[in-house]
Amino acid sequence: MRVLMVSWEYPPVSIGGLASHVEELSQALVEEDVEVHLITQGGEVSDRYAEENGVYIYRVDKPDISTPDFLTWAMLVNYNFLEVANRLVNELDFDLIHIHDWLVGFTGKTLKHSYHLPLVVTIHATESGRNHGIYNSHQQYINDVEWLLGYESWRVICCSEYMREEIHGLFQTPKDKIDIINNGVNLDTFDVEVESGFKDKYTDGNLVFYIGRLVQEKGVQHLLEAVPQVLSTAPNTEFVIAGKGPKLDELKDQAHRMGIADHVTFPGYISEEEKEKLYQVADTAVFPSLYEPFGIVALEAMASKTPVVVSGVGGFDEIVDDGQDGLKALPGNPDSLAEKIIKLLTDHNYAESLRNNGYRKAVEEYSWQGIARQTKEVYNQVLTKYLDSDWRHVEPITTI
Repeated sequence: MRVLMVSWEYPPVSIGGLASHVEELSQALVEEDVEVHLITQGGEVSDRYAEENGVYIYRVDKPDISTPDFLTWAMLVNYNFLEVANRLVNELDFDLIHIHDWLVGFTGKTLKHSYHLPLVVTIHATESGRNHGIYNSHQQYINDVEWLLGYESWRVICCSEYMREEIHGLFQTPKDKIDIINNGVNLDTFDVEVESGFKDKYTDGNLVFYIGRLVQEKGVQHLLEAVPQVLSTAPNTEFVIAGKGPKLDELKDQAHRMGIADHVTFPGYISEEEKEKLYQVADTAVFPSLYEPFGIVALEAMASKTPVVVSGVGGFDEIVDDGQDGLKALPGNPDSLAEKIIKLLTDHNYAESLRNNGYRKAVEEYSWQGIARQTKEVYNQVLTKYLDSDWRHVEPITTI
């Protein structure tokens, strides 16, 4: 089976969790005898063509023309993707196309109709979910593209029951067209050696770790509001809030206004190695999201044997069994966050129990190989219907 995959992100271009998801999935699919050709961004920062762990990667340069807004620029990136995709489809026989999220939607739609190939779409999040509604024309456009992807695809993949309900509710995509395939975690990635004294560069006491985009829906503002309560019980505690995003300066200002800046470190973007070491030395990892389609960071913490506190929303609500392998706080509630953090910092036997149970869950339920097998099953289902359909016999228009 040969699949043409298109993704806005792929290492080294990484904005959120999408890049790592596509990387791990595509490499695991290769182990399942799927030949994956991936088109993505990054021609300016890495090899334009490379074979990496069995995946054929085509990195496209960014457009070198000014545009009036991001949406126009994103469309130009799709044109660049199509230049490469058209050449590939004419040279190789692909069985289907698999795209990730709205940003590459028009590449997928155009290839589907130009070459009469079935389209599979993974929707990782929605514009309405990220913003708790649609409030302007920019958001409405993205929302409409997401609807279009659900309409054009042969199957839609999402990462949780929460997301299936959201996609069905927003776009009226039939539930029996939506497959739930969880994200996974690579356990080997988080089995790292941490040099002596690593934790000391951040703190000589407790370390509370957050990593993720610094945007409204990640709820970091509520984590900061919880800090004074935590410090009242565990004063020798440092909060390391890693990541970048449009809220960074605002969050730094909030920490200064609250008088907690001496206990909060904002390292910005950190390397994968630094992230893995921080997970290892953290006393707890906290993810206070207001919206979370899946929540792969919780799995990363579990794989690192770090006890987690998450908001009881979205995918987090499905991953974490409260009191068994992690703790759930009320969304947007600093008092609830503080209570859970204090519990883990002060009850070491309880934290150790959650640590062990969380690691066991990551090992047993969230391997990438199992996720790749489920994805291949979706591919096979699509191909069976495609081969029986009249649509595949319609000749694409080659001349006008």
